[in-house]
Amino acid sequence: MDEARIVFEPFVDEDVRQFIVGGVDNFNIAKTGISDWSPANFVLRADGGEVVGGLLGFVWGGWLQVSHLWVGGSRRGQGWGSRLLAAAEAHARDHGCVGAALDTFSFQARPFYERHGYVVVGEMADFPPGHQRYFLQKRLD
Repeated sequence: MDEARIVFEPFVDEDVRQFIVGGVDNFNIAKTGISDWSPANFVLRADGGEVVGGLLGFVWGGWLQVSHLWVGGSRRGQGWGSRLLAAAEAHARDHGCVGAALDTFSFQARPFYERHGYVVVGEMADFPPGHQRYFLQKRLD
């Protein structure tokens, strides 16, 4: 058997990242038979073109997974977060998704997501210490 070693590399090359991600993706495809994956990214741009917020996610397995949703301070409270989330959900429905999933911390946006029909399906206490991490989902079908 070949020798190996574990090396801490905080900033891996894109080739290394793609190798690891590809390994996980290929395993998932082999186990589920589901290979359709697509990005679901929506960018909020000011009139001058600068990025002032956005939503990052992907569609796989009949679900939208939202990884990040952020709106810059001067644009908060104007409904942009709601519109970004609605755009991603519409995109997911157009791609046949049955649901959307995301996570948030107790100091972030749980009430926002609950107002939009998301329900807590899991919780990690004391992550980070003194706070909770919530896992939420919403049925789209």
